[in-house]
Amino acid sequence: MLDIKVLGPGCVNCVKLESMVKEVVAQQGLEATVEKITDYTRYADFGVLLTPGLVVNGKVLASGKIPTKQTLEHWLCDMAKQKIQ
Repeated sequence: MLDIKVLGPGCVNCVKLESMVKEVVAQQGLEATVEKITDYTRYADFGVLLTPGLVVNGKVLASGKIPTKQTLEHWLCDMAKQKIQ
């Protein structure tokens, strides 16, 4: 199961990233928990200074930008495969 965290205060880009993550998880049939973290003091726990941030299984995959949907699909599917092996 993927542990996905979307970091951001609730700005347009943060909401868009969270929505895209949930869409990709559903479309790809991935087992995942998606958590939205809006408390800026917790961003530093992940080393994220710019939002939106994307953390999957404790690894920061994006900070300060929104990946394309295709890139997001690639990342999440790869991370899911790594979990299985």
